[in-house]
Amino acid sequence: MISKIFICVNTVFLTTFLVFGQQVTDYSKTENWAVHPNLKNEIIKEYIKDSSLISKVDVFFVYPTVFMDKNDPHWNLSVSDEVYRKKIVDNSIRFQASAWGEAGRMFAPFYQQAHIRAYRNLDNGGKEALLLAYNDIRAAFQYYLDNYNQGRPIILAGHSQGTTHLMLLIKEFFDEKPLQNQLIAAYIPGIGIDSTDFCTVPLMTKPDQVGGYLSWNTFKKVPSKKYHDWYKGKPVINPVTWDLSSKADRKKHKGFLFSNNKMYRRSFNTYLMDGGIWISTPHFPYRSLAFAMDDYHIGDVNLFWEDIRLNVKTRISAFFSKR
Repeated sequence: MISKIFICVNTVFLTTFLVFGQQVTDYSKTENWAVHPNLKNEIIKEYIKDSSLISKVDVFFVYPTVFMDKNDPHWNLSVSDEVYRKKIVDNSIRFQASAWGEAGRMFAPFYQQAHIRAYRNLDNGGKEALLLAYNDIRAAFQYYLDNYNQGRPIILAGHSQGTTHLMLLIKEFFDEKPLQNQLIAAYIPGIGIDSTDFCTVPLMTKPDQVGGYLSWNTFKKVPSKKYHDWYKGKPVINPVTWDLSSKADRKKHKGFLFSNNKMYRRSFNTYLMDGGIWISTPHFPYRSLAFAMDDYHIGDVNLFWEDIRLNVKTRISAFFSKR
């Protein structure tokens, strides 16, 4: 639903849209980046043991929705909000962006994120809020292209609302555009993507395929109502085997990074279904926590943290071998 609404929006409207009284964030200021080569990026550095790809590849990461306060009437989050900045770095950067930390030089902008209610109120302010957020992402990416890229290969990565904005970015900058030749992969889980959303950027169904996107949405065995409303019928892959395998035994699962900053390997079986994946109850010391969750959307990235870290290196190697 979301992908169809936004990808079909006229590109001219997207690139000129501006909410009255709001300005696009200035990305010439490094303070407006959560991760940037000119910042210390201590959290990301904790997870980098092999830095050999940093000088060869760039990663552009867009974090998911953190703006969920039901008592906050605002549609968009201020980039200067220090409470949310800390939350983004301590959670999204540490447990999600870090999976791509060894893959290249990372850029992750703070942006005027839309409140979670925007998705439920598209016709009553939600669309405008999401497009305002996208304008920031677009501006950040354009600044990156103009000042840093210099022809380097690109990896796009995000989750949930981050995926919403990356879908628009792919459509505007990569799909049927020369820049697709620099795209190694777009890892965009957590949002239902229609098979017709992109023209030349394909769903990648092999672990060493390049130039396309990867999508998955994680559930329990019995999918929630959200699955039927938002995800059923959407193209996805199995993020353990990185293909269309109907099952990946837990012995193949490389590992997920839990909130205690520990890695748990061979933790669950992963099953492919129509528009999503479901996993068996994870085998790890805090297993009881999983029973209280309706679905595993929040863990779309860190549940497969080590799988992502290894797969992205496989794709980078494949990309350079074809040059």
